[in-house]
Amino acid sequence: MRYLLLISFLLAFYGCETSTTKNKIKEDVAYLASDALEGRQTGTEGERKALEYIAKRFKELGLETKGTKDYAQPFSFKPKTNPHEEVKYDVNGDGTITGNNVVGYLNNNAENTVIIGAHYDHLGYGGEGSLYRDTIKAIHNGADDNASGVALMLDLARKLKGKNTNNNYLFLAFSGEEMGLLGSNYFVKNPTIDTKKVSYMINMDMVGRMKKDSSLAVYGTGTSPIFKQVLKSHNKGFKLIQNESGVGPSDHTSFYLADIPVLHFFTGQHSDYHRPSDDSDKLNYEGMNLISTYLFDIISDLDDNGKLAFRKTKNESDKTPRFRVGLGVVPDYLFDGKGMRIDGVSEDKPAQKAGLLKGDVVIQLGDSLVTDMMSYMRALSTFKKGDQTKVVVKRGDKDVQKTIKF
Repeated sequence: MRYLLLISFLLAFYGCETSTTKNKIKEDVAYLASDALEGRQTGTEGERKALEYIAKRFKELGLETKGTKDYAQPFSFKPKTNPHEEVKYDVNGDGTITGNNVVGYLNNNAENTVIIGAHYDHLGYGGEGSLYRDTIKAIHNGADDNASGVALMLDLARKLKGKNTNNNYLFLAFSGEEMGLLGSNYFVKNPTIDTKKVSYMINMDMVGRMKKDSSLAVYGTGTSPIFKQVLKSHNKGFKLIQNESGVGPSDHTSFYLADIPVLHFFTGQHSDYHRPSDDSDKLNYEGMNLISTYLFDIISDLDDNGKLAFRKTKNESDKTPRFRVGLGVVPDYLFDGKGMRIDGVSEDKPAQKAGLLKGDVVIQLGDSLVTDMMSYMRALSTFKKGDQTKVVVKRGDKDVQKTIKF
C-alpha cells in the first residue's frame, strides 16, 4: 500500500509539473502554424483561433488579464489606400477590420514593468506581402514568421513565474504587424499599463531558423547604455550581429518611438519567407531553446537595475535609398563579410534570369562596388526599369560576371 501511495504521489506531482512548467515551444508553434488557423490574418477567424489559444496559454501560465476585454485588446481600423497616410483607428463602416492584441500580466507588485512581445498575425492565404507566385491559393502558415516569436514569449512567461521579481512582466502578442505594426502602435497609444513605468521592451520576430554559424541579430543595442555589456556577458556561443538603431521593420519600433529602450531579436531571412513553405517542421528548435535561455539570462541580469536609461539612436532607415527596380533576391541580413550575400532567388525575376544563385555574394553592381547592405541598396537605387548593367558576384573562390536587365 505504501508503494501504491508513493506511485500515486509521484504521478500527481509530475502531472502538476507538466501542466505548468513543461517546455511547450514545439507544441505552441505546431498549433499556431497549423492549417486550421489559415495563416492568422488580422481580422479573420484564424486570428480569433490564435487569440483564443494564446489566451488559454496565458491563463495556464497564471498571467493576469490586461486587455480591455479579458486578455484581448481589440482595435478597429481602416486599411490605408495611400501608403503615406496614417491608419485611422476606432472607425466603423465599410472596409473596417478589427484585430486583437493579446495581453497578459505577471504582477510582482514591483515599481517597473518589462514588456515582452511578439506578433502572432501572418498573411492568411497570401495577398500583399506574399512572395508566392503560384496561381493556386495556399495557406501561409508563418511558422518562423512569427509563431516562433510567440512560442518564445510563452516560454519566457513560464520561466519568469516566481523569478526576477524586481520587475513586473507584460506579455504582448500583437496583431496587425504585417499590415504596418498596427497592434503595437495601437497599444502604445492606448496602453493598459502606465508606460512611464516601463523599464524596457524585448521583441522577437522570426527567431526560429538559426543557422549553423549560430548567428543572432539584435537590434536596438544603442537604445540603453547597458545593453551591449549585458548582451556580451551572457553570450555563450552566438555570433551576435548588433544594430544600435531602435527603428526597424517590427513591433519594437512602436515602443522605441515612445522613448522606451528596446531589444529586437531575429535569426535571419530565408527562402521560405512570406511563402506557404514557412512550416513548423523547418524550424531549429534547439536554437530556439538556446535563444530562450539567453533572453532569460539577460532579463535576470537586468532585474536589479531599476528603470533603464533611454537613449535615442541614429535612425538608419532615414538613409535608406528609394528603389524603382528590384533584383529579385532575398538578402542574407546576417552576413557580415564583404558584399551582399544572396539567401534566396525569386522566380522569374532579374537575378534568376541572369543566373544568380543562392549563396552568391554581390561585390559589384554596375560601376559601384558593393561592400555591405547599404552600399548594395545605394547602387540598386540608381537604376530604373529597362536598364541593363553588369553584376559581379563571388561564387566560392571565383568572381563571376553576369548581365542584369531590370
